Amino acid sequence: GITIYGPSTNRSSLISFNLAGVHPHDIATVLDVAGIAIRAGHHCAEPLTRSLQVSSTARASFYLYNTLEEIDILYAELEKTKEYFGNVFSR
Repeated sequence: GITIYGPSTNRSSLISFNLAGVHPHDIATVLDVAGIAIRAGHHCAEPLTRSLQVSSTARASFYLYNTLEEIDILYAELEKTKEYFGNVFSR
């Protein structure tokens, strides 16, 4: 349920993505409550988001100090977010 934007090779430490059925700002809010900071919006690239035909994207940034455990936690929280919003809309 994740769409990752950008090249599939030679990536930097930034990953812009969307989670099916969940607005990027909702993703950022839910992750913030879990203690995970990401960005959501146009990221100063509104022409690009328009060309991708998305309202906005979520963006996670990684650096040398991030651990594999933190990436696993991000993944787990994204799974919880998808499940929560899926349940909200199926009621």
